[in-house]
Amino acid sequence: MARYRKVIFLDRDDTARAPMAEYIMRSKHLLKPMEICSRGLVVLFPEPMNQKAEAVLISNGHRPEEFQAQQLKQEDIADDVLILTMEDEQKGKIWTTYANAPNVYTLSGYVGLSGDIPPLYGGALTAYGRCYEALDTLISKLILKFNEEELLK
Repeated sequence: MARYRKVIFLDRDDTARAPMAEYIMRSKHLLKPMEICSRGLVVLFPEPMNQKAEAVLISNGHRPEEFQAQQLKQEDIADDVLILTMEDEQKGKIWTTYANAPNVYTLSGYVGLSGDIPPLYGGALTAYGRCYEALDTLISKLILKFNEEELLK
């Protein structure tokens, strides 16, 4: 298994699911530090985090700093960068839009599960809360996978 120095959580516009995943992962204990960030496939201008996503993060003890959505760029992609998408369709979009993107998976798929993380746009605050819980579970599995890999070195 490849060793990564950076994890990018990717969503359509980098305002809800991906930044929530970023903050959740930053709160977990990794045996070897990694750069953790989020990006979007379509970010026309820097936007703040969705207010409902921010509220759910705060209610779960996170302190989101000044967040601005960022576009995924070719420079973000490298052999030692893991890109985890929220939906299978996004994974395909990366492969057709960007050159040499070897480490692109859905978050669910990378931890051995199936299914997309449903879009939240226009959803109720409770949908954001459910998404947070799902992301927390998946990212806990991701952390376990990374830490086990580190211990087996």
